[in-house]
Amino acid sequence: MADKMGFGIVGCGLVSQFHGAAILNSEKAELIAAADPDEERLNAFVEKYGGEKAASFEALLADERIDVVNILTPNAMHASFAVPALEAGKHVIVEKPPEMTLARTDEIIEASRRAGRKVAICLQVRMRESIRAIKAAIDSGRFGRLLEGDAYMKWFRPTDYYLMDDWRSRREQGAGVTIQHAFHYIDLLHHLMGPATRVEARMTNLMHPEVELEDTLKAFIEFENGAEGLIEASTALWPGRPPRIEVNGEDGTAITEGEIMLAWDFRDERPEDERIMQIGRGSVAAGGTGAADLSYEEHMWLIDDMVDAIAEGRDPYITPRDARHSLEIALAMYHSADSGEVVDLPLPDDAAV
Repeated sequence: MADKMGFGIVGCGLVSQFHGAAILNSEKAELIAAADPDEERLNAFVEKYGGEKAASFEALLADERIDVVNILTPNAMHASFAVPALEAGKHVIVEKPPEMTLARTDEIIEASRRAGRKVAICLQVRMRESIRAIKAAIDSGRFGRLLEGDAYMKWFRPTDYYLMDDWRSRREQGAGVTIQHAFHYIDLLHHLMGPATRVEARMTNLMHPEVELEDTLKAFIEFENGAEGLIEASTALWPGRPPRIEVNGEDGTAITEGEIMLAWDFRDERPEDERIMQIGRGSVAAGGTGAADLSYEEHMWLIDDMVDAIAEGRDPYITPRDARHSLEIALAMYHSADSGEVVDLPLPDDAAV
């Protein structure tokens, strides 16, 4: 590609290493500049991944070489940076979750509409080849009527993980296993199974007594199409395993672990099934054993998709509207765990953790 699209990074914390590596290795994107109030983190990021040090967020927005701004701030600050970036004429990639309330998510959606600029949410697990294969089989009717969609995320994080940044031990900032870790898999169930109508959840702290957060989640979901779902997620379970997704329909079953397709069984066997069963063999780690045990490749797919979406005049693969309902499901889990009751969806726009 002759001319790469210019990217800017806002926030040089833990997740920025995946964005930095993704842009560095992309054939479609170029890192122009990064901004972070922590000079030491900013220096380390630029030294490793290139680009310039922006004097401020405002200076980054004023840089005409930058077409897309990646918002990698703490979760409850996403709209505070995404909205000004959109108003400055930039396209925006926002780390998951889109925000911590539905109302703030709607602010991003509305700012995108007003500015005529695109927003993608970093729910890049949707882009795994195994998940895309399941989604295609669902959309083509191969599963028949969907019956069950389950996600199991049995990970381990040491207490130090929650103490490395102030916001990581604050529930209202999106810390805790539900938003900070399981959100990808809550989103996958929404993506594969469709909208949810009812949630019942329990949250506990099994392994991190120094932190006043849930490190373990168990939740039941009822979907609009009549299917049921279960999520078990934890960061207390040493040494940690890749996440497992199971989808069952009246005519088929698919199971993934990380990127690997463990089961692909359908009443109507097809020639492509043998190839699909080989998906993910020898693939990289999927985050179970540590926060850095992930590949940048999924972020690169998302970044390249944004470049293509801008060039082709289409929506990115994962929009804030897609992510809004996933956030709604997660918020309903908090409300259910707090109240001890089943929670019906939709939630009011001002719902929060």
